[in-house]
Amino acid sequence: MTTLSTSTENLVGQQLSLPEELILALLNEESGYFHQVPGWDLNCAIIGSALAELSLMHRVDTDTSSLYLVDSMATGNPALDSILEEIAKDGGQRNAQYWIERLAPRAEEIIDHTLDRLTELNILEHHDGDFWTLTPNAMSLWQGGTGSEGSATEFVKTRLSRVIFNSEIPDPRDVIIICLINTCDVFRFMFQLDDAAEERIQFICQMDLIGRSIAEAVSMNMAGPLLSHSALTKQIPRVSLRDVAFNPNIRNGNVPALFADLAKKYGPVFELKPPFGKPMVFLAGPGTNHWANRNGRMYLRARNYFADFESVYGASGVLPSLDGGEHFRLRKSMAPAYSRGRLTGQIDRLYKQARDFMSDWKEGDVFPATGMSRYMINGQLSPLFLSVDSQDLIGDLIKYKERALNTHIIRVLPKFMLRTPGMKAREKVIDELMERIQSVHTPAQRAGEPRDLADDILSLHASDPQLVPESNLRFALSAALVASVYLGDAYTFALYAMASQPEIYGRIQEEADALFAHGDPDPADFTPEAIDVTHRMLMECLRMYPIVPVSMRDVMNSCVVEDYQLTVGTRIFIAQTASHYMSDVFPEPHKFDIDRYLPPRNEHHHPGYAPYGLGPHRCLGSRWMELQLAVNVLMVAHHFNIEVYPRDYKLGFAPLPSLKPNKKLKFRVVEKRHELPA
Repeated sequence: MTTLSTSTENLVGQQLSLPEELILALLNEESGYFHQVPGWDLNCAIIGSALAELSLMHRVDTDTSSLYLVDSMATGNPALDSILEEIAKDGGQRNAQYWIERLAPRAEEIIDHTLDRLTELNILEHHDGDFWTLTPNAMSLWQGGTGSEGSATEFVKTRLSRVIFNSEIPDPRDVIIICLINTCDVFRFMFQLDDAAEERIQFICQMDLIGRSIAEAVSMNMAGPLLSHSALTKQIPRVSLRDVAFNPNIRNGNVPALFADLAKKYGPVFELKPPFGKPMVFLAGPGTNHWANRNGRMYLRARNYFADFESVYGASGVLPSLDGGEHFRLRKSMAPAYSRGRLTGQIDRLYKQARDFMSDWKEGDVFPATGMSRYMINGQLSPLFLSVDSQDLIGDLIKYKERALNTHIIRVLPKFMLRTPGMKAREKVIDELMERIQSVHTPAQRAGEPRDLADDILSLHASDPQLVPESNLRFALSAALVASVYLGDAYTFALYAMASQPEIYGRIQEEADALFAHGDPDPADFTPEAIDVTHRMLMECLRMYPIVPVSMRDVMNSCVVEDYQLTVGTRIFIAQTASHYMSDVFPEPHKFDIDRYLPPRNEHHHPGYAPYGLGPHRCLGSRWMELQLAVNVLMVAHHFNIEVYPRDYKLGFAPLPSLKPNKKLKFRVVEKRHELPA
């Protein structure tokens, strides 16, 4: 098969494979993923398209009753060649239904390979959270129909619409794609169909023997596979409470390591039954991570578990609680506000805010680690995100938010604990924050100022009040500020890791001194080579000390995960960071080792590395966070030597509502290495 250029203009005249065309046809631009084809059905259709492609390439032959090998020579396409090898190894003559069912579990590999290839070809654009859309160039060529006949630029939908609505004569590839899409029952989402169009589709589906036989085999597997998967599912094992109570990681609060131990003994899906509570189903391990990352959007929803919490702020349908197309639309709209580019555009302000906070640090000073880090980060995020100073408010905002999480999400406290006099007083601080934000976000006040997150939220509210209603502003704006908790706690862990390991500290200081030797570095100076040790140290911190180790979801469509059936309505806890402490993913997982991220090890290139969450709800500001953490760590390293205090401190965790060091951890300023500019 011809290798395509990464330039869209050079795609004219080139031909995509049937799996690639099917992926493009099933892509839903509004949701950033496929039309709602159930996972098993999608897998069957993808394998069907691969078998059809092999048939068109004269590697296999198929009819309504059999599929057999014709030529075992490799095609050059890894996704197709793995299937061809499987058929060649079998040696027997099977029917297409057999092969579709047998190969369906491997469809994920083909989907991954196909999406990566379409991205490399500049046809699809990949967004954080595993969303895909057509690139601007590809979209304009698609809409304009400027591609030559049969070219990649014409794409699938435009070509198929001509066949269906203009009665153009389809070639065999068109027939196969139409058969598969029709089998998936997706045409009604792609086009407005009348009776004539429906009849035309049915007529086309009878035109080609390969297309008809593959489509029939796919359809039979969708309706009733040869092996009943639900009948083969296993009973979810229940964890002994003794195994939890006597696990050493429960005593020091290391939640990811606890779940890694439980998964090692009980498997990737297990159930906990707390005293007087409902059973809790956990998913833990790289396999469940991969499933949740790719398939969770079809089977799981965030809305149910989050609704109670957002209602505390008078909100409904905020970004963390949305699913599907609305979530993707809001996420795309907010992405620029959380981007690394937005931060680099204001990096001079970040330098100044960091130095202002450190300006009164003196040798011998001792700081509570978590509080110091949170206030330092908030001193930066508040003006960068909201253009206000909120250092006098952030303590109350954090306490209120953490109490709301503990009462309405984690539910370790009764709900009345959020209605105490102290909490009611802290709730009023949200309104004070809103008044400050509104007072500086008038057209006159914002003239000539760099755009901030509040500008984006308020602008989106004005342009689309249904997507971002006024009732959601209290949550959206205050939650943006309380990001200081997560970023601040990650910063605490980073300073601890640096200060407790002199060899790493020295190497980071070398990088910092080189960057700041001639004044403040330009954003472009933060290259992978320039901050190599700092970056790998932060990656290892995120592995060993993930701030949000578990995600909650509700099952909205029954599914099978690792051979365990999850029924509708089940509340599941995805322990996505449990694999951070699994030795088959990260050897010696309790060892702090920044060389894990060097080739050839590259241990982070694995679904087991998930510090930012999984799938559609993956942290939107991860790249902003990485740069801000790096800048702050490097500035501390350049200007100060700090140490862990007391010196005999052993790291312990406070796991609720998110992971952070316990209150015993402090930092002591040992010496000032370089003066802070005035």
